[in-house]
Amino acid sequence: MKNAERNRGFVFKQYEESFQAPFDKLFEIFMELITHTAGDFDEAVDWLRQLDKEFKLTTPEYTVDDFIEDLKNKGYIVERPDLDGNGGAGLSSKMEKALRQNALEQIFGKMRKGKSGNHKTKYSGQSDENTGDFRSYQYGDNLDKISITESLKNAQVNHGIGDFSLSENDLVVEDTQFKSQMSTVLMIDISHSMILYGEDRITPAKKVAMALSELILTRYPKDSLDVIVFGNDAWSIAIKDLPYLQVGPFHTNTVAGVQLALDILRRKRHANKQIFMITDGKPSCLNMPDGTYYKNPNGLDPIITSKCYSIAAQARKLGIPITTFMITSDPYLQEFVDEFTASNRGKAYYTGLGNLGEMIFEDYEDNRKKRIR
Repeated sequence: MKNAERNRGFVFKQYEESFQAPFDKLFEIFMELITHTAGDFDEAVDWLRQLDKEFKLTTPEYTVDDFIEDLKNKGYIVERPDLDGNGGAGLSSKMEKALRQNALEQIFGKMRKGKSGNHKTKYSGQSDENTGDFRSYQYGDNLDKISITESLKNAQVNHGIGDFSLSENDLVVEDTQFKSQMSTVLMIDISHSMILYGEDRITPAKKVAMALSELILTRYPKDSLDVIVFGNDAWSIAIKDLPYLQVGPFHTNTVAGVQLALDILRRKRHANKQIFMITDGKPSCLNMPDGTYYKNPNGLDPIITSKCYSIAAQARKLGIPITTFMITSDPYLQEFVDEFTASNRGKAYYTGLGNLGEMIFEDYEDNRKKRIR
C-alpha cells in the first residue's frame, strides 16, 4: 500500500487538440474576417486564402472552395449580382444572426468565465424575483413574501420555545428585485479617428452593438434597442446592418447624436430610458441653422463643447442618463468628458477596447434592475 502511494504522481501527455469539423474551424475564422471587412465577402475570402497559405488551415480533402460551397448550401451566403449583372455573393439574414450570436458568446462568455458581475445598488424592495437575501418585515410587504421558516426561528430566539409567541418584529421577508423594461439607444462614433493611428476601434464597437442587440432580442424581448451612428450628422441604422458598419471621412458631431437619441427615446413608452455612447474623440462639428457645418478639429472649441453640455443637461431634465464609454485614455479629453457627464449626472468609463463589451453588458444589466423600497 505504501509503495502504491509512493508511486503516485502526474502523467504528462502531448496536447491533443479537440476534434473540430473542417467547416466549423474555418467558419469561426471567417466570422471574424467578415466582421473586420464590414461584410465584404470577397475581401474576407481573400484574407482567408492568405491565412490558409501561411497557417495551413485546410487540407486537399477540404479546401477553401469547399468551404465556400458549404456556406452557400447552408444558407449563410446568397448570390447578389452587381449593377453590371455580374455574379457576387452577399451575407444572408442567417449569417447576420450568426455574427450577432458569435459576438454575444465572445463577450458574454468572457463574463461568465471571469469574476465580473452586476453592479450593486443600495435600493431593495418588493417584486417577483428573489435575491436569496432576507430582511425584516416592513409595513406594506406582501404577506406571501414572508419566510415562515426564518420568522419562526426569530420567534424561538426572541421568546423561547416554552412560551412561544410570534410578533411583527419576528417576521422576515425574502428580499426581491424587480427588473424593469428598458429603452436603450446605443450611439457609435464613426468619425475618421476610429481607424486612425493603426488601431481599429470601429470593429470592437460594432461587435458590442451586435452582441447587445442579440442579448436584448433573445433574453429581453420587451426591451428596445436603437442603434445610431454619428459623424458630421447622426442617423439610425437597422440591427441587421451592423456587420456592414464602417467609418467615414467625418468629424464628430456629438450634439447631433444625442439630439437624435433623445428624439427616439421621447417616442418610447418604457419608463426607464438610457443612452450609451461609444466614442474615442473630441466633439469637432455642429449643425448650423443655415444648414452648414461648423467644424474645428483643433483642440476643444468652447462653441462646440458648450452645446454638448447643454444637450447633456437637456437629457438630464428628461430623466435620461448618458453613459459615455471613452475608448482612449487621452488626459486632454477627460476634462471634457467629465464636464459632459456632470452636466447630465450620468456616468463615464475610460476604457480600452479589450473590456469594452463586458463593461457595457454589466452596465446594461445594472440599469435594468429597478429597486423599490
